[in-house]
Amino acid sequence: MIALLNQIPSDAKIIKHFKKIIYGHHIFCPICASRNVYKVIERYRCKKCRRSFSLLSGTWLANMKLSLRTFWALLWCWTQQIPVLQSQKLCHVSEQTVGHWFRQFRLHLPQFEPILNGKVQMDEAYFKGLSLLMAKQIGTRKLAHQIVFKNSVDKSEAANFLFQFIQPKSKLQTDGSGIYRNINQCWQVKHRKDNHSKFEFGLTSEIEGMFGVLRTFIRRMYHHVTPEYLPEYVGEFSLRFCQPEMFVSPLNYLQKTIHSVPLD
Repeated sequence: MIALLNQIPSDAKIIKHFKKIIYGHHIFCPICASRNVYKVIERYRCKKCRRSFSLLSGTWLANMKLSLRTFWALLWCWTQQIPVLQSQKLCHVSEQTVGHWFRQFRLHLPQFEPILNGKVQMDEAYFKGLSLLMAKQIGTRKLAHQIVFKNSVDKSEAANFLFQFIQPKSKLQTDGSGIYRNINQCWQVKHRKDNHSKFEFGLTSEIEGMFGVLRTFIRRMYHHVTPEYLPEYVGEFSLRFCQPEMFVSPLNYLQKTIHSVPLD
């Protein structure tokens, strides 16, 4: 029995949500797009091509083995940032099941690569075997990031990040790291820097704060940083920060991530 009884709708309500998201007002065949279909127990059959399909055929949930309410409960936990071990207890599934589905939710997030402009703070952080470049447009929820698959970041990688994510003529604020030296000669930005050895932190306070929030998010949600999954964790964190409305509820998330795909 799912513990989150008040937060989890009935099977009928979940099916209604899926129908509206995937098919709109009318069920159609994902193979030939015909609307001439009829229901056979828990599946549908197309009168035109004579193929059968389920409600979730053609989506990334096509082979789901979970009950609808258990799936919804896991998605609710993930959208609400309930930690893995607590989600396991609430949903009455194994830790492996929680980990699998939390990863599926991460992997099916939409791509989001904002271009930053105006005043932009940029900094880097280092993890085991990986480096993270991140920039934030000051005073906004616009955040850009890039993983570098080694223990350090060089000047060419910092410049490449600028090319991809920061609009020309922006005001770039960084620390005094050598990778930013003469960066304005690589890209058209007005560059200012803090000297941390002189206790100057004002130009990078927002982006350094984001690294702290990121580490707290990973520890709380996933308990530790796994290098293999770090790019996924950072991608999830960034989208949660930039588009928080997507994570208000399972329905909001599914409306952005699930679509009917024609089958062969």
